[in-house]
Amino acid sequence: MTATSSSAPGRGDGTDRLPPIRPPYDAHTWREILHLLLNLPVTVLGFVYAITALAVGGALTVTVVGLPLLALALLGARQLGKLERARARWLLGVHVEEPTPLPLARSGGPLQRLWMALKDPVGWRTLLYDVIRLPWGILTFCTVLISLIVLWPALPYLARGLANVDRFMVRGLLSPSDELERRIAELESDRGVVVDTAAADLRRIERDLHDGAQARLVNLAMGLGLAKEKLLEDPDSAAEMVAEAHGEVKLALQELRDLARGIHPAVLTDRGLDAALSSVASRCTVPVKVTVDLPDRPAPAIEGIAYFTVSELLQNISKHSRARSASVDVWRTEDRLLIQVQDDGRGGARLEGGTGMRGLADRLGAVDGLFVLDSPPGGPTVVTAELPWRNRTETDTSA
Repeated sequence: MTATSSSAPGRGDGTDRLPPIRPPYDAHTWREILHLLLNLPVTVLGFVYAITALAVGGALTVTVVGLPLLALALLGARQLGKLERARARWLLGVHVEEPTPLPLARSGGPLQRLWMALKDPVGWRTLLYDVIRLPWGILTFCTVLISLIVLWPALPYLARGLANVDRFMVRGLLSPSDELERRIAELESDRGVVVDTAAADLRRIERDLHDGAQARLVNLAMGLGLAKEKLLEDPDSAAEMVAEAHGEVKLALQELRDLARGIHPAVLTDRGLDAALSSVASRCTVPVKVTVDLPDRPAPAIEGIAYFTVSELLQNISKHSRARSASVDVWRTEDRLLIQVQDDGRGGARLEGGTGMRGLADRLGAVDGLFVLDSPPGGPTVVTAELPWRNRTETDTSA
């Protein structure tokens, strides 16, 4: 029979365990000492950079180059923060995640990218870190240097306390922006994508109306006018012209239906994604198997994005894939709507391949969605899209 003493330190129910005692001079202590000695040169460089950036950028804000210089300085401050996080990770064991990169590549015009860079909270916090650290860097350097000579026994404890202050500063000022700041930056970028996409859609609709149905209706009006003039003197020719006009009316109606389907098809509104995607698949030149497994219908906006995503992907399959078969699967997982479109074609599709994949990815990203393309040379090509599930009833009630 084995007895366990409850009075032994660090034993019992597990709630009174003490951390292991570190020896005064171990590898951790020496790394902390090295970090504190490096504080002076590092903080001097950071201070000079921050003051120069603020002084030059602030003084030149009255000119055209001032704000761009300040934006570049903030981007450079991000890199200084990255180096400081790496130093703290290596010497202090502080693991701070890297901030989300600014989505400048997806933003609208140059002015919008400039404004996003100027409002970057990560860059501004890094400049603040570099400014306030100069007196601290001098203090820690002098304290450790003197302690190496006259306070040798107390140095490990001094180094540990000073290093803990450094850890607090790194976590407080060099940690990533909170989720709200990150989401604001992403939404500001995505707003430009939505505006650009809407403008492009309006231009496409205007062009289709002008070149298609409008031109046919103009010709129809002219043809009917000529038929009216010939109605009495040459009724046979007038009848032929009326018959041609009837054909033009049918073509104009078909073009208007196609245009309306491109804006928002009636079958999607009336019967949902299953029927709408089946209709799109029937027009694809490749046999397509459609499987839609949804307990109910999502919000109209999400439903429309899902429809047009699949529609464009199937058009790409018809034009570029050389596939013999394809499949479309749609289902819901928790609060996300998932779409997977697959074909057995030649593969090799890329986001920058001129097939509209980048536009699809940007559209989905604008509504907090995801777009993943897997298309090795030789195939198969698998596109997985993910959208937030928004309840139709909740959207209707809020509207």
